[in-house]
Amino acid sequence: MSPNLFLLEETLHWLRLAQADLASAELLLTPRTAANSLFHCQQAVEKALKALLVWHQRPFPKTHNLAVLREECARVDPELAAKLHPAVSLTPHAVAFRYPGEPEIPTVEDARSALKLAQTAVQAVLESLPAELRKGADQGNAWPPTQRNDGGVDCRATG
Repeated sequence: MSPNLFLLEETLHWLRLAQADLASAELLLTPRTAANSLFHCQQAVEKALKALLVWHQRPFPKTHNLAVLREECARVDPELAAKLHPAVSLTPHAVAFRYPGEPEIPTVEDARSALKLAQTAVQAVLESLPAELRKGADQGNAWPPTQRNDGGVDCRATG
């Protein structure tokens, strides 16, 4: 596999994972699952930012902190970084509500607002990428993994 093809597939995998998280967040817009929706909103933005960094061949730290990832993206596309600023507020949802004892339960309206932020951020990332990536992000699935010729499992997206 050529490096360009690998780069394309790796970026598409991140974008498809982000799209899957947006779909999950939307499905979870119920009073009982609003906290899970918030988690998927944060994850969608995180994966979209990582897709951008992969495409530009920029290393990124293992982090859920959207401010850190946004700063890395600013080095690649300063105009995009400004558009992403509101989504940084989703960072706490990577871990909040994931364990017992959290102080307040989010509402469906909280989750709906977060989903709008996440959708806007993911769309901004997509618009900053080449057209073939935008088109490819909407095609195929992030899961299940594809079977490789050597019998191993390839976890990159199919297209």
